[in-house]
Amino acid sequence: MKVFIQSIFGQLILTPYIFWRGYQAIPARKSWRIPYITFFILELILFFTGYFFRKELPDDIMIPIMHVCNTWYISSLYITMALLLLEVIRLSNRFYPWYPAFIIKHWQRTKLLLFFGIIAGVALLMIHAYRTVAYPTVKHVYITLPKGDSGRDSLKLAMMSDLHIGEVIGKKMVQRYVSLCNAQQPDIVVLVGDIIDYESRHAEKAFVEEDLKQLQAPLGTYLVNGNHEYRANRHAKFRWFQKTGATLLVDSVVMPDSSFYLIGRDDRVNKRRKPLQTIMKDVHENKPVIVLDHQPLSFAEMVMNKVDLGLHGHTHNGQLWPYPLLMKFVHECPYGYYKKGNTQFYVSSGIGVAGPPYRIGTSSELIIFHITFEAS
Repeated sequence: MKVFIQSIFGQLILTPYIFWRGYQAIPARKSWRIPYITFFILELILFFTGYFFRKELPDDIMIPIMHVCNTWYISSLYITMALLLLEVIRLSNRFYPWYPAFIIKHWQRTKLLLFFGIIAGVALLMIHAYRTVAYPTVKHVYITLPKGDSGRDSLKLAMMSDLHIGEVIGKKMVQRYVSLCNAQQPDIVVLVGDIIDYESRHAEKAFVEEDLKQLQAPLGTYLVNGNHEYRANRHAKFRWFQKTGATLLVDSVVMPDSSFYLIGRDDRVNKRRKPLQTIMKDVHENKPVIVLDHQPLSFAEMVMNKVDLGLHGHTHNGQLWPYPLLMKFVHECPYGYYKKGNTQFYVSSGIGVAGPPYRIGTSSELIIFHITFEAS
């Protein structure tokens, strides 16, 4: 919902620019211009209907409006990028004329071909972006941790973060996640924050907890809060988590089979969350320590407390290009494997999405960690 509201800036800035350039490209005939103008009028009416009446409209109407308008919003970003590239090309020709003669001779036809070329290109990009979300990849990561006096030699850990169950990620997608995870036959499953996107009512209405109950792992399923868990009806989310069959870790420590410690931190949104040092006061250094912390912003704290492995989500790796490039300036490690001191980290791009169900330049992923416990 938040992304839908934010997209008003795209509607007010990008849509008029796209309309103007497209209007110049199409033939000056009513048979072209009337459908073209009608499309933009209908899209704006749809968006502002949803924007102003989002609290009054029932889900059966509001959710389709969100899907249509968010799809246009993401499309408009890439249409604008293509148009700006053409602007640069056009300006370069103004200073250094280089257009071939046949382009100059058939200028109107060239603009029309570019018009349809951009539409086709962005349409194909959006189809690919949707399929990237609809069919998550399974990524295998191999990690070696110090054994200490652990009774285990290896551990297969399945990690999912950022499911964002809500208007976009619904029951069918969660069933797909569960099936994909169970096929890997993990020893343990961890859900590292942002399980719910905004309100829990969508998950409750569809009984999604029954699907999460189907996760199969001998050592159980564990989850931690993300920043989205602190949005809207937080207490209702807590009650819903209790129905999933998973163990919610809030600044707490468990030993799934007495071979290693699993620590789940509350999200940093909670300014009163416990320091890691306090949580680990009774943790013995002779066993491996794995920490689940949604936001990847406590690397130094984990290194100081001799954590062996930190697992994170939150960043989505930017979700839509070119944001992955910008994320590198925001986070010490926005995505993937990272090592600092003797502590290893992994930041997942998430299996779900925030906002529109599209990914460009990133992937929706289920991470399978093949952990080997090795004597020092």
